[in-house]
Amino acid sequence: MSGSPTLDDTALTPLFNAFFRALLTQMHPRMLLMTVLPFIAAVALWGVFLWLGLQPLIDQLHAWFADYGLFRWSGDVLDSLGLSGLKTLLVPLLAMWMLLPMMIVTALLLVGVLAMPAIASHVGRHSFPQLERRHGGTFAGSLWLWLSSFFAFLFAWLITLPLNLVPFFALIIQPLLWGWLTCRVMAYDALADFADTDEMMKIRMSQRFPLLMIGVMTGSLGAVPGLLWLGGAISVIFFPALAALAIWLYLLVFVFSGLWFQHYCLEMLARLRSTPIAGDPANIIEQH
Repeated sequence: MSGSPTLDDTALTPLFNAFFRALLTQMHPRMLLMTVLPFIAAVALWGVFLWLGLQPLIDQLHAWFADYGLFRWSGDVLDSLGLSGLKTLLVPLLAMWMLLPMMIVTALLLVGVLAMPAIASHVGRHSFPQLERRHGGTFAGSLWLWLSSFFAFLFAWLITLPLNLVPFFALIIQPLLWGWLTCRVMAYDALADFADTDEMMKIRMSQRFPLLMIGVMTGSLGAVPGLLWLGGAISVIFFPALAALAIWLYLLVFVFSGLWFQHYCLEMLARLRSTPIAGDPANIIEQH
């Protein structure tokens, strides 16, 4: 038997066990409060930005469309897709879609900074009290992962942005993008305090498919707030209120996602340490 868990060892049962444990943990009053402080911070931040920056962004996009003849080209594309009614709303909707990934990353960053330490402490204390904390993750490592993941996510988002006008395409691409993003950053944060560097690498490599599955499943939930942007004129008129609602929904999804990753990663870490490794008895932890 190898020293790290494999897909055969962990297939679906631990994945869904972690899901139900995360769901129960989400109902804990402390976890429900995890969205309050990030929500206040995000609404304050985006309230100021939208007040000062939304109209200039729309004006700049309108100027680019006029200067480069994009209104005629985009009109032809919308006509061919049967979406000619969106012509007059195209620029405001595009501005909103450009802001959406920034809202997503803001929510993810706030959950990572303000909620993930409490999530790790709560799950570790109540569900895995036997696990020794070896602190293999670092703030610098987490920061680099956040930044590199953000720019890769933003690039992919911008490349696929026009395709969000195609019906149902957003339901496919958003969960995939979310799955990759949350898998990269939350698996690291979930293990940072508990695993050493070698254990983190082993678990993130051997469990990359289950971790991606968690990311895609929660990414499917994360696509729901983005559907608020598909309401045409209603989305434009009620944009500030919809933005606040979307941010809160993102925070709920990210807190649940963090709990699911935390339960699964610590379960895999407990299994890894309970597997005898020749010549390294210090890594053996008895299961209770």
